[in-house]
Amino acid sequence: MQTTSTVLMIRPACFTFNRDTAGNNPFQHDDMDPLQVRDQALNEFDGYVALLRDQGVRVLVVQDTEVPHTPDSVFPNNGFSTHSDGTLVLYPMQGENRRLERSKGILPALSAFAIHTTLDLTAHERHQRFLEGTGSLVLDRVARIAYACRSIRTDDALLDEFAMQMGYRVVAFDALDRQGVPIYHTNVMMSVGSALALVCLASVVDSKQRQNLLRTLRDCGKHVLDLSFDQLEHFAGNMLQVHNDQGQALLVMSRSAWLSLSPEQRTCIELHACPLVVTIDTIERVGGGSARCMLAEIFLPYSEVQL
Repeated sequence: MQTTSTVLMIRPACFTFNRDTAGNNPFQHDDMDPLQVRDQALNEFDGYVALLRDQGVRVLVVQDTEVPHTPDSVFPNNGFSTHSDGTLVLYPMQGENRRLERSKGILPALSAFAIHTTLDLTAHERHQRFLEGTGSLVLDRVARIAYACRSIRTDDALLDEFAMQMGYRVVAFDALDRQGVPIYHTNVMMSVGSALALVCLASVVDSKQRQNLLRTLRDCGKHVLDLSFDQLEHFAGNMLQVHNDQGQALLVMSRSAWLSLSPEQRTCIELHACPLVVTIDTIERVGGGSARCMLAEIFLPYSEVQL
């Protein structure tokens, strides 16, 4: 399936501005009181979890620890991905303090699930080559297509290695923000659900790449909703479709993303899924990530012990 009803989230212990990642993430801002940031981030996180659970989504919460300090642990989707064949993929990350997130109890949290194979790509960090999970890769899991915009955090050779190991086809392209700077993560500028894709086509400046991206999405049966740069900057590309325990499609997004959409775009979304809008203003402003970044999808089958 393209979507899951189970996600993993990491409750932050000390959420702060991350200087290790700020160099190529223009969405991060260091202009708030650190104590206020910590308190507001916790409130936003807890409200997010409560809303998901209230809507019938299963949320596995891992409590972060203060030591080692990992300011971006609230964004677990960059470090690993899970797949329905029982594969766990571990990814090489650019930020040195982000690599410390691997010690934060994610694997014990997955103990109820059957992990048959682990694809560990983290050794590439020694060679300064990175592929940051489902930040770098926007996956069409049904069509087996990995969409990826190239950046310092998304290495071409690692894209090919992922595709070969996991049986995916890569659709790679170059995407630039309004200032002409490479977009650091693919999930900033596009989201792919069961039948709806949101993408900032204007960010793909090469016309052949843009046409190929649009054609591939449409050939896979996706209705494509084009986003403006303003909407991209309000995290409208950072949405994730999940489903609840009744099978209802939910499209999770931040309040800033929802408010940036036109009435026509909102109506289009509502034809495909129920919008689930979360308030994470502080996490977005300080961390530079949004609703999708906070969700690590769990596609693993349950272990036989749990059945």
